[in-house]
Amino acid sequence: MRIFYFLSIALLLQFSIYAQQPNKPNASEIHESIKKLNFLGSVLYVAAHPDDENTRLISYMANKVKARTAYLSITRGDGGQNLVGPEIRELLGVIRTQELLAARRTDGGEQMFTRANDFGYSKHPDETLAIWDKDKVLSDVVWAIRKFQPDVIINRFNHRTPGSTHGHHTSSAMLSIEAFDLVNDASKYSDQLKYVNAWQPQRLYFNTGWWFYGSRENFEKADKSNLMTMDTGVYFPSSGLSNSEIAALSRSQHKSQGFGSTGRRGSQLEYIELIKGKFPEDKANIFEGIDTSWNRINHGKAIGDILSVVESNFDFTNPSASVPELVKAYAMIQKLDNTHWKTVKTKEIKNIIAACTGLYLEPVSNTTTATNRSEVELNIEAINRSNINITLENFKISSGTTVDKSIELTNNTSFRFKEQLSLSDQEYTAPYWLSEKGTLGMYKVDDRLLIGTPETPRNLNVTFNLIVENVRIAYTKPIVYKTNDPVKGEVYKPFEIIPEVSAKIVEKVIIFEDDKEKDIPVVVKAGRDDLKGMVKLNYPSNWTVYPEQKEVSITNKGEEQTLIFKVIPPKNQSEGNLVPQVTVNGNIYIKELVEIDYDHIPYQSVLLPSESKIVRLDIQKKGENIGYIEGAGDVVPESLRQIGYNVVTIKPADINPETLSRFDAVVVGIRAYNIVEELKFKQKHLFDFVEKGGNMIVQYNTSHRVKVDALAPYPLKLSRDRVTDEFAEVRFLNPDHEIMNFPNKITQEDFKGWTQERGLYFPNEWSDEFTPILSINDKGETPKDGSLLVAKHGKGHYIYTGLSFFREFPAGVSGAYRLFSNMLSIGKDDLNINQQLKD
Repeated sequence: MRIFYFLSIALLLQFSIYAQQPNKPNASEIHESIKKLNFLGSVLYVAAHPDDENTRLISYMANKVKARTAYLSITRGDGGQNLVGPEIRELLGVIRTQELLAARRTDGGEQMFTRANDFGYSKHPDETLAIWDKDKVLSDVVWAIRKFQPDVIINRFNHRTPGSTHGHHTSSAMLSIEAFDLVNDASKYSDQLKYVNAWQPQRLYFNTGWWFYGSRENFEKADKSNLMTMDTGVYFPSSGLSNSEIAALSRSQHKSQGFGSTGRRGSQLEYIELIKGKFPEDKANIFEGIDTSWNRINHGKAIGDILSVVESNFDFTNPSASVPELVKAYAMIQKLDNTHWKTVKTKEIKNIIAACTGLYLEPVSNTTTATNRSEVELNIEAINRSNINITLENFKISSGTTVDKSIELTNNTSFRFKEQLSLSDQEYTAPYWLSEKGTLGMYKVDDRLLIGTPETPRNLNVTFNLIVENVRIAYTKPIVYKTNDPVKGEVYKPFEIIPEVSAKIVEKVIIFEDDKEKDIPVVVKAGRDDLKGMVKLNYPSNWTVYPEQKEVSITNKGEEQTLIFKVIPPKNQSEGNLVPQVTVNGNIYIKELVEIDYDHIPYQSVLLPSESKIVRLDIQKKGENIGYIEGAGDVVPESLRQIGYNVVTIKPADINPETLSRFDAVVVGIRAYNIVEELKFKQKHLFDFVEKGGNMIVQYNTSHRVKVDALAPYPLKLSRDRVTDEFAEVRFLNPDHEIMNFPNKITQEDFKGWTQERGLYFPNEWSDEFTPILSINDKGETPKDGSLLVAKHGKGHYIYTGLSFFREFPAGVSGAYRLFSNMLSIGKDDLNINQQLKD
C-alpha cells in the first residue's frame, strides 16, 4: 500500500511543467507517443551537472528507441557562472534546474537530482565525496535508480581516472557504479523500501568518445571490442528534424552557461563501453535480451495486442478513432499488479487519450499570487474536440471542494465555470531544497518523497473526473495564471502562494569604509491588501541602529514601501548581519521573496532568509572614477560603489580615447574577452589608455574562445590552472611591491574568509614585463604564480588577475576589497609621483 501511495505521488509530480502553455500534440506526435506506449524499457543517464548530459544520446533513446529516458544530474549546477544575469549560488541553481527541465521537454527525457550541492570546482573525487557526504549522495543515487527502475544505466564520465578531470565528474560515475551493486540489496538503505522496491539494472555503460582518448587518432587505433556503436544522427520525418538537431535545441536551453548549439545533419556515431552486465551480441542494441514489450509484465500481453493494433491502424486524419481501443487498454492497465509500469503507462495513455480527443482542461486563477486566509477566483474550462462520448461527472478543487456537473462534453463546445478557491495553511511556493539551511556540500531535505524531484510539487490543482467511453478517467491539472501580453500574446505564469509580507535590504553586502552612519533602506512588499505591521532590524551588538522600529502600512497587494534606518558602525573593523523583521498580527516574517523572471524559463519565486552582511572596513583608496566593461555578469561594479568609487559602465561601442580619458582606471568584467565580440576592435584604445597613465584591471577569462588577439600589451598565455581550496596558503612573492602596500598594507589576514576558491584560469606564461605578486596551489600541486600579474606600460599599469573577486565581493570578504583597492590605486602614491616628477 505504501508503495502504491508513493507511485501515486510520483504521478502527481509529473504535472510539474508549470507555467508553460498546455502541450497540444499533432497527429504525428500522437502516433509517436503510441509507439512509446508500446515500449517498456528504461535508460538512466548519469552525470554531475546541468549541461554535462549528452543530449544526442538522450534524444536518441527517447525518440528513436522509444525508451523511457531520464537524466540524473548529481547537482543543480549552483557553483557555475551565469551569463544571463547576476544570480549565483542557490539562485543560479534554481535557474539551471529550470533550464534542465526545458532541455528535457525538448529532447523527450525526464529529469532527476540528488541533494548534492555544487560547491565549485574540485580536482579530485576524494575532496568531492568528503564535502558532499558520500553516503547521503550514494543513498540518493540508489533512491533514484529504485524509483526509475532503469534496465540500462549510462555514465557520462570515466570512473577509472580520478584526478584527471573535475572531481564532480568522476564522482558521478563512481557513485553510479557503486549504486549498481547496491540497489537490489534490501539491506542497503532499507528505509527506502517503504516506498520503492529493490531493483537490478541489467547493464551499465560508459559513454566514451575520442576526447577520453586524448585525440581522434588515438581513438581510431584503440581496441573497440568492448564498445557498442549507435548512429544518433537519424532523421525523424514526423518532426522534420534530425536527432542531432533536436539535441542541439535541447543543449541550447542551457543559456546561463552559454551553451547555444547549432544542429547537425547526417550520420553521427556515439560509443558506449560496457562496464557491468552481459555484453549484447547485437552491438547496436543496448536492450538485447531484455523484454521491452508488454509481455514483460503479468497480464500485459493482452494490452500489448490491443495497442499494437492501435499503432498499426492509427488514422492521422482522425486520431479520435483510436480512443475506444485506447480506453479498453487503459481499463486493463488499471488492473495490473505491477505498480511501477501501471503508474508509468497510466500517465502515458491518459495523455494520449486526451490528445486524440482534443481534450482541453484548464483551471486559471485571476491572480498570479495569493496568501493564506484569502479567496481566489478560478476560471475553469473543459472542452472535448471530438465525437467521443465524454461526460464531466465533477471536478474537485484541492482545497476540498467538489463540484458536481454531470455534463456531456459535446464536440467542440466549451464549458466554462467560475469557482472560489479558499486558501488556508498552504505551504509557500518555493524550491523545497532551499527551505532549510544545508551544508557546503549538501542541501537539507528531510521529506523522503521530495528527494531528487526537480521541483516542489504544486499542491493546488483541480481534478476533473470524466467518463470516457463508459470508463472513468481522472485528469489532474495545476492551477495556473495567464494573461495577454501585447507583444508575446498568451503568457502563462505559475500560481504562487506567498507570505503576506516580505522584506529585503537591496544591498546584500554593505561596506562602511569609515565610522560614519549610513541610511539603509528596507523594502517591504505586501502579499495582500491592507497590510499593517512593524519593522525592525536585528543587528550585531557593537553596531547601532535607529529608530528601533517603524510602522509599515501598504494599501494594495504587490506594492512596496521603503523604510529608512540609520546604521552606525563601530570605530574598528567589524562585521555581522542585518536582518529585517516584520511583525503582522503577532506573526513574524524574516524572509525575502526573490523573483526570477527570464523568457527562457518559467517565472520562479524563491524564499530566502533576508539578511545583508555589514562590514566596517579598514580601507584606504586612491582615484575616484572607474570605468567598468561588463562581462559574464557579476556584482563587482556595485561592490566598488560600496567603498566609495564612482563606477560607470562603459558600453563596448563607447570605448574610445575621449571616453576613457575620464577614468582613473578601467576594469574588465569576468570572461568579457570570451563573450564580447566588439572588444577585439577596442584593445588598442584600452592599451593606449594605460600607456597615458591609466590603470587597467582584467579579471579572469577562459583560454577557450578568446575574442581578442592579445589579452595584454605584452605576451601573456592563459591556462586552466586554478586553486579550488579557498583555504590554500597564499605566499607573497613580492611583499615590497606597491600593490601589496599602498594604500593598504596587505597581510595574511586579508586572505582569510575567502569563499569557494582562490581563483581560476591563471596565466602560466608571461613576459618579463610582468611581475607576479602571489603564489598559491592546491595540496600536492606545484606553485601557481599567475593569479595576480602587474606590468608597467607607459605611465600606467596593466593588471591581470584570476583571483575570484566576483565571488568574494558578494560574500563581503574584507581582504578582497582591500587588495582590489590597491590594484585600482597603483601608481597614485603621492610620494612615488613626486619622486617621478623629480626624476
